[in-house]
Amino acid sequence: MEPDSILHNAKIATNGLPSFAEAIAIEDGRISAVGTSDEILRQRGPETKVIDIGGRTVIPGLNDSHMHPIRGGLNYNMELRWDGVPSLSDALRMLKDQAARTPAPQWVRVIGGWTEFQFAERRMPTLNEINRVAPDTPVFVLHLYDRAILNGAALRAVGYTKDTPEQLAGEIQRDKRGNPTGLLIARPNAMILYSTLAKGPKLSREDQMNSTRQFMRELNRFGITSVIDAGGGFQNYPDDYGVIDELHKRDELTVRFAYNLFTQKPNQELADFQRWTQMTRPGLGDDFCRMNGAGEMLVFSAADFEDFLEPRPEIPPVMEDELKKVIRHLAENRWPFRLHATYNKTITRALKVYEEVNREIPFDGLHWFFDHCETISDHNIERVKALGGGIAVQDRMAFQGEYFVDRYGEKQAQRTPPIRRMLELGVPVGAGTDATRVSSYNPFIALYWLITGKTVGGAALYPESNRLDRMEALRLYTVGSSWFSSEEGKKGSIALGQLADLCVLSSDYFSIPEERIKRLESVMTIVGGRVVFAADEFQRLGPPPLPVSPDWSPVKAYGGYAGTDATQTKPWAHTGDHSHAVGTNAHRWVLSESGLWALGCDCLAF
Repeated sequence: MEPDSILHNAKIATNGLPSFAEAIAIEDGRISAVGTSDEILRQRGPETKVIDIGGRTVIPGLNDSHMHPIRGGLNYNMELRWDGVPSLSDALRMLKDQAARTPAPQWVRVIGGWTEFQFAERRMPTLNEINRVAPDTPVFVLHLYDRAILNGAALRAVGYTKDTPEQLAGEIQRDKRGNPTGLLIARPNAMILYSTLAKGPKLSREDQMNSTRQFMRELNRFGITSVIDAGGGFQNYPDDYGVIDELHKRDELTVRFAYNLFTQKPNQELADFQRWTQMTRPGLGDDFCRMNGAGEMLVFSAADFEDFLEPRPEIPPVMEDELKKVIRHLAENRWPFRLHATYNKTITRALKVYEEVNREIPFDGLHWFFDHCETISDHNIERVKALGGGIAVQDRMAFQGEYFVDRYGEKQAQRTPPIRRMLELGVPVGAGTDATRVSSYNPFIALYWLITGKTVGGAALYPESNRLDRMEALRLYTVGSSWFSSEEGKKGSIALGQLADLCVLSSDYFSIPEERIKRLESVMTIVGGRVVFAADEFQRLGPPPLPVSPDWSPVKAYGGYAGTDATQTKPWAHTGDHSHAVGTNAHRWVLSESGLWALGCDCLAF
C-alpha cells in the first residue's frame, strides 16, 4: 500500500541502525519505511503527502518520563510563566502588566519553572517590588520547593493575619509586630505553599479544556509527543482526570499521556490504592491515554522533598511498615509503581522494603522505579538493578544546583545524580523535568543539563565522567523513557512499525554550540503521523493556534517559554536594567521589606 505521507531530504536521527537516515514513510500512524530519499520517494502514490524537510534535523518525539501535565494543563492559562525570561526587570514588567489585566477575584500566579540564577540581576524579587507593581491584584509567586511570595492583596485573599496560628507544615514569616510579611517558607515541606495556592479561584470547566489544549500545544512546540504524568498533590482521581478523558473522547489530545495515581491523604494511602485497584488497571486505555500505575507518592511517610535550603528531612520510623503494606498490595495486583526519592537514606530504607516484599511476591519483570535519586549510592544502584527496577532522572539540579553546592559542597554535587554509573550497570534510565512547579517543561534545558552538566545559571556541576554525549542524552529522552510506561519497542525510535511520533528541529541539535541547545524548539511536530504543531516554512501544514480563554489569560499576552531564539524578538523579552544586581551569594538570602533575611545553611550527611 502507498504511504499516507513521506518526509525526505532530512537528517533523521533514528535511535537505531543506521544512526541517521534521509527519509521516512508513514502509514496508518506508524513508520512504514526508513531509508534514503530516493528509496522512500519511490513508494509514493497519487494520494501520498510528500514533505521536503529542507535538510533540517529530525528526532524521535520527546517523552518526558516525569512531569505533571494533567495538573499543569488545568492551570496553564492562569499562570504567568517566567520560564526563560532573561532578567528580573522583564519579569516584573510582565507581572505589572498582567496584574492590570487580571479581573477580581482572580490572582496572578507565577508557578515554578524559573530560578533567580537565570536573571541578569542574579537575585529574587523583593516583597516591596511585588507590592509596588501589583498593589491591588492578589499575586502568588512560587519559587522551587522552598518559598512563596504573596503581596498584600494575596495575604488578604487567603486570610493570613496576625491572628493566624503557626503552621505545622510550613512557616508564615512575620514582622516584629507579628504581622505576616508575605513570605511563606517550606519548613519542613512544601505543604504550606501548595495548600495556600489551592485557596485561589479555579478556571471554569471550558477554560480548563482550553488551558489543557494550550499546554499541549506548548509542549508540542518543544517536540514533546509523550508524557508520563506522576500525579501530584491536589490532583484527585478520577475527578481531576475528567478534562483529559473528555479531550481524549473528542480526539483532541496532541500529546500521549500515561498517568500514575498519587495518593492524597496521609494515613489513608493503602485505602486509596485498594479502592483504585477495583476501579482501574495499568494499561487501561490506548496509545493516547492510558493508566500507568501507582505513585509518585505511595506513602506520605516516605516523602523527602528536596528543599536544599533546608536540612535533609528525617523519615519517620513508621515508613517501612506503611510502605510495605502498599507495596505488597501493588505487587499482588501487578501494578507498576514509582516513588519520589531524593536522598540516598530514603532509597536505602525503601529498597529494604522492596526486597522483603519481593521475597514474598516476586516482582518478576514488574516495572517499578525511583524518581529523582540525586544522591543515590553505587551500592543502591546495584540493588535497584538486582530487583529489576529503573530510575527516572530530572533536571531539578539545573534549577537549584547552586543551593545544593552551598549546603553539601562541590564534590558531592558532581554526582547528583550519578547517571553514568546507572547506565554502566544497565539500569533503565529515562529523562524528564518534574515540571511545572519546580523546573521548566522545556526538554532542551534538560538535554543541555545532561550534556554540559551546567545549571541554567551557568554553574558547572558535573565532571566529564558524569556527562552524556548528545546521542546518549537524546536516547534517555526517547527510548529510555519508553520503559517507564511499559511501551518499549512501540515508541522512542524512528523505526519500522513504531508510532510515527517525531519533530523537526529549528537547528541541528548534533552540531550547534552547546549553549544553543537550550534555545532549540520544534518547527514541526508529528504525533501518530498527524502534524500537531508547525512553524516557519512548515506553518501551512499545521493546525492554526487556538483562541485563548479566558480573555485575560497570561498565555494570550506572553505565550509560554521565553528563552528560545524565536521568542527573543518579543518586546517584553529583552534584557532590562541590571543595576540592582547583588553579590554572588545572593541566592542565600530572601529580600524582604525589612531588609535581608538570612536562610540557614547547616550541612548534614545524606
